[in-house]
This record gives sequence, structure tokens and C-alpha cells, in this order.
Amino acid sequence: MAGVAGKFVKSGLLRVQSNGIIQQSHLSTLRELSVGKKAGLVVVGSLIGGAAGLAYTLDQSVKASGLDLHAPHFPWSHNGMFSSLDHASIRRGYEVYKQVCSACHSMKYLAYRNLIDVSHTEEEAKEEAASIQVTDGPNEEGLMFQRPGKLSDRFPSPYPNEEAARNANNGALPPDLTYITAARHGGEDYLFSLLTGYTDPPGGITLRDGLYYNPYFPGGAIGMAQALYNELIEYSDGTPATASQMAKDVATFLKWAAEPEHDDRKKMALKALMLFSFLISVSYYWKRHKWSVLKTRKIVYKPKSE
Repeated sequence: MAGVAGKFVKSGLLRVQSNGIIQQSHLSTLRELSVGKKAGLVVVGSLIGGAAGLAYTLDQSVKASGLDLHAPHFPWSHNGMFSSLDHASIRRGYEVYKQVCSACHSMKYLAYRNLIDVSHTEEEAKEEAASIQVTDGPNEEGLMFQRPGKLSDRFPSPYPNEEAARNANNGALPPDLTYITAARHGGEDYLFSLLTGYTDPPGGITLRDGLYYNPYFPGGAIGMAQALYNELIEYSDGTPATASQMAKDVATFLKWAAEPEHDDRKKMALKALMLFSFLISVSYYWKRHKWSVLKTRKIVYKPKSE
């Protein structure tokens, strides 16, 4: 602070040499630089500031493009700091995926064993796995064969390969849904808005055949038709299967699929918070105990009596 003040008032420090001569020492080191070096510093500073401003502008342009409608934030039950996912909703969301979404979308990174103690019991997960047929082999005769699924099997894909998927969807490739909430800006908010946001295109916009208008999809034209309608399926627990309820449940299910450690992470954070609170209390007491002698001592100067 003294150096800055001295620079602004154009004053210097007085330095006393051994011979008694008082010499003024200038505070600013920029006076010793040549004009070229000063200009170089100005150019470098301008480039750094410009690069930082450009990076910030590009980041904001990606997050808030004027052509895309961003999904609103919904009050999900798992948004709290220590709130867990709604596991009943995860089970219903699995039913929505199985009966509706699995016709076009795969979840090839999720196995049936992952459902155990999350949305299904072990016996229920085995029944779900046994309901599919898996190509296995070769057998003793060197032939491939079909067998019922096991817990270690992953969710089946609706198409044998990417080309078949594109051919069945007018050239569009349905994305895999395992990590879709982590791969899309807005996560489950985006998915819920997308599934419930289908509407007629506004005036002046004409869509090609096979495309549908959804303001939450980048560009507005999406190749997937509206998939959820009221009472499209029947939930096993009797919950009314409205379009918004199904969208909410499948978004919760996909949130869990992308972050299966969601509940364990928050549980670990709660344990860590409790542990660190105890350790901070002990550390504070130990600090007061160790420093009490130094902070309460009194230094008294007693000159020698003549």
C-alpha cells in the first residue's frame, strides 16, 4: 500500500546510506523500462484481457443462444442438498422406457443387475431379464443360439446396428439414453420439457415430411414424434398415467441411469459433514488449549536497580 501511495503522489522513499547521505529511492520499477518494453507489456495485457473476454462471451453464447428455448427449472424432489431420488418414480420410469421408449432408443450401458435394490428386487430383476431373448454361443456344434436373459445381460437394443436404426427413422439416429441427462444441457429439465413440449409450428415455419415441431429441441424440428399421451400405459402401482406423470417418471429414471451413485454420493457427503463438524470442534478446543498459555502471558520489563 505504501508503494502504491508513493507512486500516485510521485514521491519516493528516503534511504540513508552508511556515509550519512540521504538518497531517494523510487517506488515504481516501470521507470527503468524502455518505451518498447512498456509497449510490449501493454500489448500482452490487452491480449490476455481480450482472450478472457472472448472466452466468457463464447461460453455465454453457448449457454444462452437466442435461437433456442431453454427448459425451465422444475422442483424435482432430488434437487435438495441431501435429497435422494424418488425410487418409486424410478420404477415407473423403467416401465415407461420398457413399454414406450425401448421401441426406438437403446440403453446399452445398463444391465438388469443394476435394477436390484434400486427399483426392483432380485427376483423381479431376474424376471425382467428372462423376458428377453439373447443371442449367445457358439455351442458345442459351433452354432449361435437364443437363450433367456440373465442379470448380467444389458438392456437389448431395438436395432441390430446403426444403419438399421437410421433406415427405420428417416436417416435420424435415436440416441442411446443411458447418459442422456448428463449429455444434454438442462438434464432432466430438458427431457421433461422436450417430452411435453410438442406443439404446432408457428406461422411462417414449414416442416419437411417426417419432422415435428418442438421449441425445446435445437432448431425446433425434431424427427421423433410425440411419444407420451394420457393413459398410454398402465402403471403397476395404479398411479394415473398422464403424459406429464410419465415424462416426470422417465426423466427421473434416466437421471438415475446417468448417475447411479447419486444417493450414495449425498449420503457420503452427509457423513463427511457430520465427521468434519466433530473434528472442527475438537481442533478448536485443542487450539485454544495449546495457545492459551501464549495468549495469556504477560511480558514485563524490569530494569536492573542500580
